Amino acid sequence: MNNAFLWVIFISLIIISLIISVDVVYSQTPPPPPSKPAQNPIDGGLILLAGAGGAYAIHKLRDKKD
Repeated sequence: MNNAFLWVIFISLIIISLIISVDVVYSQTPPPPPSKPAQNPIDGGLILLAGAGGAYAIHKLRDKKD
């Protein structure tokens, strides 16, 4: 076979493989969007803090009367 004919076949195969690989890369699905971060519950600690503050206030008010 002619040497130029082999080069044409070689270059054609490279071009076809590049076209196929680009198609495969673009056909991938995108990753899912990130989920929302978990929210921290503050009601348990807030109730405890408010109760402790109220008890301290009542304690100070009773001490003030005496």
